[in-house]
Amino acid sequence: MRILNYILLAVFAGLLIYATVHLPARGDADAPMHRQENVVGDPVAGAYFISNAYRDAATPNMVTVVLADYRSVDTLGEVLVVFTAGVCCFLILRRRLYD
Repeated sequence: MRILNYILLAVFAGLLIYATVHLPARGDADAPMHRQENVVGDPVAGAYFISNAYRDAATPNMVTVVLADYRSVDTLGEVLVVFTAGVCCFLILRRRLYD
């Protein structure tokens, strides 16, 4: 069993190294994340967020604009999931204290 764990660990480490080698260089201007258009020729959403964040929300912090304005429903869903998990943990632990 221990040998299987080491083999899986080596395979996973090899996969991580393989994926890391093929990443674009840091600061590469031709990297896919810096493009204004995708392969098909449509504009990339990130380019819109960067160029219009202050105009759309009048907030100087771009991360706040993306999380609170552009992705507000998604962020609300994530907060509800974390809140529900917290309430469930509280109720389970509270029940064990009084049993």
